[in-house]
Amino acid sequence: MPNFVNNAIFWVEVEKIKPNPFQPRREFDEARLSELAESIRMYGILQPLVVTRKEIQKEDGGLATEYELISGERRLRASRLAGISQVPVLIRQGEENDREKLELAIIENLQREDLNSVDRARAFQRLVDEFGFKHADIGRKVGKSREYVSNTLRILDLPEEILTALAAGKINEGHTRPLLMLTSRPQEQLTLFKEIMYKKVTVREAESMARRIAVERARKKEFGVDPELTALEEKLREQLGTRVKIERSEAGGKILIDFFSNEDLRTLLQLMETNKAKSPNEMLDRHIASVERRGAEIAGTPVVSDPAGIALSGQENVTDAASMSGIGSLDDRSPVEKAAEENSEDLYSVKNFSI
Repeated sequence: MPNFVNNAIFWVEVEKIKPNPFQPRREFDEARLSELAESIRMYGILQPLVVTRKEIQKEDGGLATEYELISGERRLRASRLAGISQVPVLIRQGEENDREKLELAIIENLQREDLNSVDRARAFQRLVDEFGFKHADIGRKVGKSREYVSNTLRILDLPEEILTALAAGKINEGHTRPLLMLTSRPQEQLTLFKEIMYKKVTVREAESMARRIAVERARKKEFGVDPELTALEEKLREQLGTRVKIERSEAGGKILIDFFSNEDLRTLLQLMETNKAKSPNEMLDRHIASVERRGAEIAGTPVVSDPAGIALSGQENVTDAASMSGIGSLDDRSPVEKAAEENSEDLYSVKNFSI
């Protein structure tokens, strides 16, 4: 158990508290900080911060007291926003080393259950890299299984663009599973990521898409690639501007063509006649442009286009409210399924996908 000075609450000036250099959280939602600041103005801080205290030698020979934050950075930031001069703290005894400070910061944030999955994964990685923790050691520290820690760390294999969207809540943590299945196929991975973002693809739908791609890759590896079919798929993809899949059977086969609306179907007919697709993902690009345009109109922001024809606006996140709201509803797994998959040893194995 931690030892606190007399188990008493002290009031300390905000300016004297240094932030925790081992704080695992990187994202602090400004809107929620403002809400917390307003709550602090009205009701004060209901839960004290935890700090350590040090005596610092001043140049004139005197001593100055300095405090370093262990937990409660959101409350500290919100207090500054609220203009609060003093905050209640519990002073932890002893000289904690870097490992203890990092452990305390991670555990405190995990116990609050509002640390986003990217920051959690990066914090776990620091424990591995800087302090040599095994995955099982981290699991014991935070009350999770070794498999949970390993699966969380796998998230960091995703490109930075996807990690940024995940940290911002624009895709679900459940979406990382199908995206990670396509790590060796970056173009397909990026296309699926955009579909999740702008087409609001659910976790199970994304899994089905990734499974189809991954199984086909395994089938080609097992039975050999048909160069002619591969070339035809690529040619059709370029001409139609959308994902195309040719499935061969003993007698013929079938062609699967992705589309997003009735307008896309009409466009497909025209493209088959003219063969004038502008890009390999023309339909998806047009769908993204439409979503961003609607978001910009709602936000009252003028819309311009870049040379590629994708709608842009003067406000970075205008799509958030219009197209990203309700992203949590896209995780269509049950609580039982989520818990089972978190601790699955073979979470990213194709055989464990459901359709």
